[in-house]
Amino acid sequence: MYFAALLARTEDGWEASDTELDDVETLSDLADLAREASPDEDTVLVLIEQEDAWFGVVRVDGEEDPRIYVSDAAAAARSSYGEILLTDELLGRDPDDGDDLDALDLDGTEDGDSDDDEADDGDPVAASGEAVPHGPVGDAQILDDLGVSEKELRSLATDAVTEIAEALGASETLETVR
Repeated sequence: MYFAALLARTEDGWEASDTELDDVETLSDLADLAREASPDEDTVLVLIEQEDAWFGVVRVDGEEDPRIYVSDAAAAARSSYGEILLTDELLGRDPDDGDDLDALDLDGTEDGDSDDDEADDGDPVAASGEAVPHGPVGDAQILDDLGVSEKELRSLATDAVTEIAEALGASETLETVR
């Protein structure tokens, strides 16, 4: 089961809204969705959690490129929402080596199951044929200026989205959309 929410920072504090990711197919789509949540180009956080398997944070500051942190890339790779976050750049790959991720069907809902390959040991294999690393990937300092250090972020496991919201002072706001 997934939970996804947008937290938009305003001059009055954080505003939360739950979000439906069914129509989001690319990181660009997700960034656009986040930007729509804040007309003043303030900081918007997209928090995605799949039970206790993995969580992701996407930070959008105005028109800047989104910053991403994923707690467990291998677990996220087995998820259609996680695949949106696991870009070639995030995984340290040359995008010219594999298929264009924007052109892939990432939600796995059309024509039955997803076409993702699985290695013999159960590790997800990306479109380029390379295994996705276990453990965290991305910008672990994504929330440093908001009061969540790299060490704290990396130590989160269960209820990560709730703990992030508590550290930001937005737990009550987030609970209204949970």
